Amino acid sequence: MSRKHPIISVTGSSGAGTTSVRNVFEQIFRREKIEAAMIEGDSFHRYDRATMKLKMAEAEAAGNRHFSHFSPETNLLSELQETFATYAATGRGRSRHYIHDQSEAEQYGAAPGTFTPWEDLPEHTDILLYEGLHGAVQHGDIDTGKHADIKIGVVPVINLEWIQKIHRDSKTRQYSTEAVMDTILRRMPDYVHYICPQFTYTDINFQRVPTVDTSNPFIARWIPTADESIVVVRFRNPHGIDFPYLLSMLHGSFMSRANSIVLPGNKFDLAMQLILTPVIMQLMDHKKRAVR
Repeated sequence: MSRKHPIISVTGSSGAGTTSVRNVFEQIFRREKIEAAMIEGDSFHRYDRATMKLKMAEAEAAGNRHFSHFSPETNLLSELQETFATYAATGRGRSRHYIHDQSEAEQYGAAPGTFTPWEDLPEHTDILLYEGLHGAVQHGDIDTGKHADIKIGVVPVINLEWIQKIHRDSKTRQYSTEAVMDTILRRMPDYVHYICPQFTYTDINFQRVPTVDTSNPFIARWIPTADESIVVVRFRNPHGIDFPYLLSMLHGSFMSRANSIVLPGNKFDLAMQLILTPVIMQLMDHKKRAVR
């Protein structure tokens, strides 16, 4: 953690919706004229797509059917932790970009499923925003979360997360439902051991819950809409949170516990703006005081 060079980590698994939360942060940064360095968790995968397929086949031949992108072995967690630590100390660091699809391939000039070269983060940024799988992971001597000033968890209920992943992978990668099901099953042990525990340490969790039947996510034809959902927001430390203000601004919301507020799904973006803007501005205020 660093008052001079603050870090925000947004953590969630594939299909959870972390990109939507990152987009809200970007809107706040633009509005408040905050210069942010951005890191995607995929950039710290150990293997490119082709190599990962090869390693997966080798693991399966050896009897390991649970080799996945969620595990510490398939990610450069030491390098990620070092990037966090370096940024917290100096405002600098290195990252790269994982190219997901053809549109990004055209943008970066390399094939889908590969990485761009490692590069220095932009100079003179105000804050670092990480979005990915391991923003608060603890494993052995790895503890990425200890360097983050604010940790955000994005955790839809599991059936909804699967529906979102199936629809995303079917649309963007042309995967069959069966192929996505195989991926979900392969990742499950690592999901339980390395993804879920992080949400104990996050400062704020956003969990979307559908209000329509998602009993069998593998046959769902549509992703439940915002109007067909509620969102549970949990604060690890509710001290200083102005719940009466949030309740007055988010029509239809209510408190479910002393540290949790429930709101209609169509208020999700507004809720993130109301909750996250003060958090960011407080970090910026601490930064200004520290550099005087």
